[in-house]
Amino acid sequence: MVDESHDINMADDDESLAHSSSSTHFVVYRRRWYMLASVCILNISNAMTWISFSPIADQTATYYDTSLMAVNWLSLVYLVASIPFGLVSQFLLDTLGLRAGLTLGATLNFLGSILRLMSTFDFVTKEYKFTVTMMGQSLAACAQPFLLFAPTKLAAQWFKDSQRATANMVASMSNPLGILVANVLSPLIVNKAVSTDFLNMQISYLVPAGVAFGMALGITRSVPWTPPSSSAQDPSEPFISGMKKIIKLKNYWVLAISFGIGLGLFTAFSTLLEQILCPWGYDDDFAGLCGALMIVGGVIGAALAGLYVDKTKKFEEVAKICMCFAALSGIAFTFVLKVKDAGPAIITTLTLFGTFGFAIFPVCMELAIESTYPVAEATAAGFLIIFGQVFGIAFILAMQVTAIDISSDQSVCKKTPQDYWISDLIGIGSAALGACFLTSLYKCEYKRLKSERNVEAEKILNFSQSRESFPESFITT
Repeated sequence: MVDESHDINMADDDESLAHSSSSTHFVVYRRRWYMLASVCILNISNAMTWISFSPIADQTATYYDTSLMAVNWLSLVYLVASIPFGLVSQFLLDTLGLRAGLTLGATLNFLGSILRLMSTFDFVTKEYKFTVTMMGQSLAACAQPFLLFAPTKLAAQWFKDSQRATANMVASMSNPLGILVANVLSPLIVNKAVSTDFLNMQISYLVPAGVAFGMALGITRSVPWTPPSSSAQDPSEPFISGMKKIIKLKNYWVLAISFGIGLGLFTAFSTLLEQILCPWGYDDDFAGLCGALMIVGGVIGAALAGLYVDKTKKFEEVAKICMCFAALSGIAFTFVLKVKDAGPAIITTLTLFGTFGFAIFPVCMELAIESTYPVAEATAAGFLIIFGQVFGIAFILAMQVTAIDISSDQSVCKKTPQDYWISDLIGIGSAALGACFLTSLYKCEYKRLKSERNVEAEKILNFSQSRESFPESFITT
């Protein structure tokens, strides 16, 4: 039984939902905003750690006395770790709940940041500095699935149906917001390949990791005292049976492959952007600006898409339109890359790529839940992200293999410049195929929305029948 006095104290009085019969109450609590803030800070911190070396790849390679390929593995390790740990995090989040998953993720992320900082200390000799950094990066990489898979579960279990997509959007966009901060912050702090600059950078990234860890310890519950919607009170499929159910859903795999291509391409661009641009005279600051604007546009696009689909429930239409425009923007970027003095065009195309590309992230997460309901949220959304990481690995490795060493008078690269034009064509061509795949083959059944509407219809019918059973004199009185 739910303590009603407790509900009054903890619930939003103006948002308490009693859509049901007298025995069932749907309530939203103020604590959901703390939960949302915790997930956001955790994802921002983890994403900052992930991409922190990419905007300063040349300085990082010089400081650690290693190759650009090795530096790229500081980002790639996130993608590799997300595959086995993605399965582990799906199981833990859906079995033990949000609290356990977020606490474990926050702990790994914080410990990884501490190790990264230690690599800059004098007692770590130069030959071991990169190894210690990679160890810290690997710990933070293991944390990422616990944090990336949490938004859909948080939105489903703590927010009412008219707020789910927006809550999912806010939590999901915190990851690219962290990438934005790293793209701006790393080039500002690291001007030269010296210990002082790298020490300051690691301290700057340790602070949010510590704050996020503290906030995670403040999470006391995985689910609210009372569910916010009818779908939240229904039991989810157990992890193994949910996986078996997903395997049989062809529609879901169309969504997973299309979304995976898009996420993988963005990951590749985020990791390699500085190396793609420097042969043509664009320095680290310009690359950081492009990465930042790509994400700013993405956050705006995702916010607009999230608000729109919360009101209209047109998840499928928004996903298909945004996927197509993202692919077109990527194609435009590839063809303006080699044009002389095309800085404004490069900025515009990458901003549009981010605006449309990021908009599909929270929308596709919701589509995954709608397509697989009542499969648990972390399982359904998690496989989409795992597909994105797999494609990210494939794109980064393929783009590095197909990049060609060149001699360019425009180059501002600190290492041998490489032409990524053919590599970009491979990535963008894949994105165009993914857009075609999604628009022509995917059709969402909206299973969760249908279930909630059926529950509402049943309640209305029960109310009508109970009203008809009252004596007429009682009703007129």
